[in-house]
Amino acid sequence: MTGKHKNRCSFCGRTEEEVALMLTGMNGCICDDCVRQAEQMVRDNLGGDVHSKSSSDTSINLDELPKPRDIKAFLDQYVIGQDSAKRYLSVAVYNHYKRLAQPEDDGVEIEKSNIIMVGPTGTGKTLLARTIAKQLKVPFTIVDATIFTEAGYVGEDVESILTRLLQVADYDVTATERGIVFIDEIDKIARKQDNPSITRDVSGEGVQQGLLKLLEGSIVNVPPKGGRKHPDQDYIHVDTRNILFICGGAFDGIERKIAQRLNTHVVGYDSVQNQQRIDTKNLMKYIVPQDLKSFGLIPEIIGRLPVLTHLDPLDRDALRRILTEPKNSLVKQQIKLFAMDGIKLSFEDEALDYIVDKAIEYKLGARGLRSIMETIMIEAQYNAPSKKEKEFTITRQYAEEQITKSEKMKE
Repeated sequence: MTGKHKNRCSFCGRTEEEVALMLTGMNGCICDDCVRQAEQMVRDNLGGDVHSKSSSDTSINLDELPKPRDIKAFLDQYVIGQDSAKRYLSVAVYNHYKRLAQPEDDGVEIEKSNIIMVGPTGTGKTLLARTIAKQLKVPFTIVDATIFTEAGYVGEDVESILTRLLQVADYDVTATERGIVFIDEIDKIARKQDNPSITRDVSGEGVQQGLLKLLEGSIVNVPPKGGRKHPDQDYIHVDTRNILFICGGAFDGIERKIAQRLNTHVVGYDSVQNQQRIDTKNLMKYIVPQDLKSFGLIPEIIGRLPVLTHLDPLDRDALRRILTEPKNSLVKQQIKLFAMDGIKLSFEDEALDYIVDKAIEYKLGARGLRSIMETIMIEAQYNAPSKKEKEFTITRQYAEEQITKSEKMKE
């Protein structure tokens, strides 16, 4: 560029040689000094930080926040049943907001109550977390505990949890430090036996030890890009004291631990009466922290997850309702898919009953409903868009034929 046409700041008139940085726009330029002055003017006129309307700088107004009943009502639109877990989640999230809004000078500090949800696969643990994220005014992320290993081994460090929360918060540290993290499959990092490991358990007890500092609240050095592939990167310091952690896991086989404990308490003259009062079809409702310890969670982790709730196994009625009632039910999704091709799709009640019967047979909970639905619909999804028919009905006979065809192909 010639000397006659050097870029000049449109505000102060200095050339690019006279300033450290010159930002060029379509119709002008601005230097770094003017950017700083403009930022200060915005602060002085709007008050607070430049990003005063961002999630990190907006004060929490409890009057505008959904109350626990409102949060549960929102969850009811998407998740069938599980009233106990919904109540625990609703209260925990509301209390999390109150912790963020608490005054700092009254001498009473409200401590956070991290949650652990226990329930069979396909009962809605992850769905509850994803649904409640839609209503939150703080950053929220879901991570899978199975990807983590102890520091120094192949796999991700537990600090990458905070990296994901940072990304959701657009690298706003203040917003990140007020976020909520859902750790799924927490049971997969249980140690293999109920005593301290003699050898390394890099994906089990080692990960639990790494999670302790996150759960209890501490200053953590977080790599902004995650992992250990960029050792020269600058770390971001994140305080986890105000981050709410919600953990979920199937804990497959923990019913045996619960049954053993209940039997040890049923001793003496009234043992028969006590046994009759126990609901053997849903032992999860009797779960206590002691059972988590027997399963393989270390006591330190259990102590930092003080709120323990369970999800009930889904019976036939619940599965039937899940098919049709939620806002994003499987039936409504299929109807919408076909409607986009101008086809009116309908399901006979007998066909829906058959899908539920198959889901119970496969013992996969609500997750099984989806796999069965996809198996039944694949043929129609392939052929219907190319045909001229504008209506299509799924009958029980059609559903049985598609399932039978699928089973024969797998033999």
